[in-house]
Amino acid sequence: HGWLSPSFLSIHLSSPLDNHMTRQDRFEPLDIRAYRADAPAADREPVRDGGLAQDPEIRAAVSKAVARALKAHEAKEAQAPAGTAPAADNRIAETLQLPSDFGFEDEHPLLDIPFVLTIGEYSFSGHGLSLTHLHVSSTKGAVLQRGARMLATLSIPYENFTVTLRPVVMAISAEDGMAVFQFAEPTGDHLPQLRYILNSTISGDAVAIDGLLSYSGPTEPKKPKAATQASVADRVRSIAVAGLSALLVLVAAATVYARYTTGYELHPVFIERAGQPMRATAAGQLTYMNPAAAKGEAVYAIQSNSGDVLSFQMPCDCELSVAKGISEGMAVLPTDLIMTILTNSLDVRVQTMMSLEGLTRAMRGDRVSMEMTDGRSIPVTVSTSPATTVASLRGEVFVPVNLTPTEDTLSPEDVGNTARLRLSRPLLDLF
Repeated sequence: HGWLSPSFLSIHLSSPLDNHMTRQDRFEPLDIRAYRADAPAADREPVRDGGLAQDPEIRAAVSKAVARALKAHEAKEAQAPAGTAPAADNRIAETLQLPSDFGFEDEHPLLDIPFVLTIGEYSFSGHGLSLTHLHVSSTKGAVLQRGARMLATLSIPYENFTVTLRPVVMAISAEDGMAVFQFAEPTGDHLPQLRYILNSTISGDAVAIDGLLSYSGPTEPKKPKAATQASVADRVRSIAVAGLSALLVLVAAATVYARYTTGYELHPVFIERAGQPMRATAAGQLTYMNPAAAKGEAVYAIQSNSGDVLSFQMPCDCELSVAKGISEGMAVLPTDLIMTILTNSLDVRVQTMMSLEGLTRAMRGDRVSMEMTDGRSIPVTVSTSPATTVASLRGEVFVPVNLTPTEDTLSPEDVGNTARLRLSRPLLDLF
């Protein structure tokens, strides 16, 4: 733009980024002349040479601007009344059509960062770097063709590492041992790392490797996906995947439910014929057994630890069943089952050993059932006996209990079979 003052007329070109930066700091010399306003036209001499690009088009544009400004100043002086001083600051804004390769639109700061620019077999020492330009010291013998695109290697050394970029550059000037290159593709792959380095330099932060490797985001918005119509096979596949996912969820839920609501006892359940049990009444040794004894005869005898001999008579002419593992000469303890007197009834008896924890759960209302080997699940009721009390008071972990199945669920054919005892907690009791 140009302006007029009472003493002289000047033409001034400034950077759009920083109006305090003179153009000779960023472009090649160009004559910018200031003329005395009060001197005759024939005697006007330049009083200052600012110096910018030696470009014929720029020089012609500036000359036209100077001529228009002088004509406007002379016309204004001619119209002013005699003895009237010119205005203190009369500004004339001129819009110039600049060439396309002129760098006036560059608004990026040029930073003093040492670097090395290698193009082919030539290396240039850099002293000024921005997002768009590189100012280097020209190498003797290097031939640079203005406007030609060249693949270069930009190396920026630091204390423990060196940043190497591979931009495409273009030479725009090379005079007096200095050369200026321009990034041919300013938004290329080198942009994120170069922008990080320049921003860190401006803010005074240290350049770190993690910052160089970090992702800076996309350079353009994602393109919307084209709408596609799903085929029948895609729909069937989607439905199958959804159904399989729902099935897996149900299986997982059932497993978790069973894990937290269901438990099994370790000891098996024995199913036998119902009868009158005959147990040991004292601790000692079983010295005599007669399973075929008639009514009134001794059926077995125990020599107690105190030396007394205890004999037991057969109460009736009935069938006897000797308990498993019982034989003459064995040591027995009180309440140990020796024999069972079987009556003529076809009822069955169910017995097992339960843990104290399981017995407590059954007493608190957990559901108890027998899992038969043939797959049947029979609900049962747990009942205790004197033997249960004695075993519990002795501190045993497992105690004997009696199980009463629901009516008409077991038959004489089930005698001798075994089962597994399951305890389950109602769902409402979990909350």
